[in-house]
Amino acid sequence: MVRERHRRDDLYITVPSFFRCPISLDVMTSPVSLCTGVTYDRASIQRWLDGGNNTCPATMQVLHTREIVPNLTLQRLIRIWSESARRPAEQRPPPPPDSPPSRDRAVAAARSVAGGGCAESSLPGILRFAGESEENCHLLAGIEGFPGALLRMLDFDGDESESRLRSLELVVRVLGLVSSRVEERESFASAVAKSDRRRLDSILMVIERGRPESKVAAVRILESAAVDAETKLAMAECEQLLLRLLDLVAPETDLALLEASLSCLLLISVSKRAKTRLVELKSIKRLGQLLSSPNSTVPVTEKALKLLQVASSVKEGQAALCGDAACLEAVLKKVFKVSALATEHAVATLWSVCCLVKDQRAREVVAECNGVAKILLLMQSNCPAPVRQMADDLLRNCKVSSRPPCLSTYDTKTTHIMPF
Repeated sequence: MVRERHRRDDLYITVPSFFRCPISLDVMTSPVSLCTGVTYDRASIQRWLDGGNNTCPATMQVLHTREIVPNLTLQRLIRIWSESARRPAEQRPPPPPDSPPSRDRAVAAARSVAGGGCAESSLPGILRFAGESEENCHLLAGIEGFPGALLRMLDFDGDESESRLRSLELVVRVLGLVSSRVEERESFASAVAKSDRRRLDSILMVIERGRPESKVAAVRILESAAVDAETKLAMAECEQLLLRLLDLVAPETDLALLEASLSCLLLISVSKRAKTRLVELKSIKRLGQLLSSPNSTVPVTEKALKLLQVASSVKEGQAALCGDAACLEAVLKKVFKVSALATEHAVATLWSVCCLVKDQRAREVVAECNGVAKILLLMQSNCPAPVRQMADDLLRNCKVSSRPPCLSTYDTKTTHIMPF
């Protein structure tokens, strides 16, 4: 709707060129900057990066990092221009009731909540204020007693009604925005994961039954709580938590929710017990299906492959991988044309089952799926030394095990083959 208004206004008002996204040419609603210094609208540049591109669209420079940083100054300038362009100041109506409160009002409301005031009437405005900028989230996180008050509101009292769920969703969405900015992270983590699990039960209720944006916020709270080995172990030992997160590892899951779930699983899968339990809960099959989906983005693929690499570090995971030819084939297909990180995770996973475990079934899958040719191509590319060494080990192991020899029709004098 905002963009449509800008398009109509364009008939009468000249839009400053630096307010337009270089990709969509529309006025930016959420401007973010790449490491090259060029600013784009978040939705446009995210689509570009998710498409596997590793360059700045405007300059074509190779990105040394895919991190995007909100351009808060430009966002404020666009908002001020947009408001002034719509109509003269004297004709402007009063702000609608759902507009974000001012800084002073939001801070006063948060302090009231921290002091035990009515949260039901205050949280909607606080949520709108927090959603405006990173700066606002940091401000709220630093208000003494406010994050703790939000956590206490998550204490599960056995009420599973829809009205209670909606109240929990509101608390979770606010907490999801401020949790990663809380300074006392260890205390926050303990309050989430090491209590009597009443708060964890409320978070899981939102993940199971909440709306997509609330589910994402709930998973981000869990990510923010996974700050030390003890907390991660406590979270990994909650089987309901693992089951809820694994339920979200599916191609049809909302992209933001899928990425958040994979990230959280990676954070808590540090102990041998956690890795083993994930394997027992059929994570290998789920990850293989996710990799086989044609709609998987680069970040999703990288995280899924990393989880498989993590699983391959325990004997239970190695056995599950060796018994899942479809998953191994999906991993092999991701060796090229995704990203350097995806290649590393894929090769490490294959190396674990083919060279470390020396499983004959895994070697046969690699050989039957033209894996040796792909490994040869990889070795001719500019891959890092550790990846090259694992590729060399894979090549020797799969050549020995193949029946008939899988290199019998390969022209070993060919030296010009490149993977891209």
